[in-house]
Amino acid sequence: MSVFASLVGQLADLLQPLFGLSAAAAAIVLFTALVRLLVHPLSRAAARGQKARARLQPRIAELRRRYGRDPEKLQRALLDLHTREKVSPLAGILPSLFQLPAFFLLFYLFSNTTIGGRPNELLGHELFTAPLGGRWADALGDGGPLGGAGLVYAGLFAVVVAVAAFSYRLTKRSMAANAALTGAGAGGRGGSGSRGSAAEPVAVPGTGAVAKVMPFLSFFTLATVAVVPLAAALYVVTSMAWGVVERAVLHR
Repeated sequence: MSVFASLVGQLADLLQPLFGLSAAAAAIVLFTALVRLLVHPLSRAAARGQKARARLQPRIAELRRRYGRDPEKLQRALLDLHTREKVSPLAGILPSLFQLPAFFLLFYLFSNTTIGGRPNELLGHELFTAPLGGRWADALGDGGPLGGAGLVYAGLFAVVVAVAAFSYRLTKRSMAANAALTGAGAGGRGGSGSRGSAAEPVAVPGTGAVAKVMPFLSFFTLATVAVVPLAAALYVVTSMAWGVVERAVLHR
């Protein structure tokens, strides 16, 4: 932790001539960009995996129709299918998992008054007038929502809402494209009215609820930004904005 604190401090010193008291905040943004660059290969793999899984949906639906009453056979068949097609069901969550250590490092670093037995000098840094170790509740108690720190949080919330709205549109568009590819929404029965046809869309249990909630998940970032130290919130917002732009480019 002392090494990480020293790294952030050195980055802040390098950026001091450009950003003044907000140099540590700029260092966190730069650190976030470096983390996102490191996990970019995983993001590319996740995008390829999502496209491959969309192509597999008709075959997965057929396996569920065929082995729906035998969960063990269904699980083996799905595993064999993903193995043959070299598609990992976990690829989509790997980029997020690899970013968690960086988030927790920042959370811990700006939540403690001492690091390695010494005073935590990073807590003296600010983003404009908001302390990087403070939280939204602190800003509300010190000047209210229209105070200096309160306005900084208002700006972060506005960025989150804008990025979440863009992410919402991307998710809806992606789900519509997948539905068109897999035949979802084409009706519960084929045109011939035959029961159990291989061409008949087979709904996966629980996907309806997931489909309704998924586009709104980005908006839950507001809760995270409100309760973590400002430094960790800045990391979350920067990473979120990067992720949405990256997603738009990779899925075009």
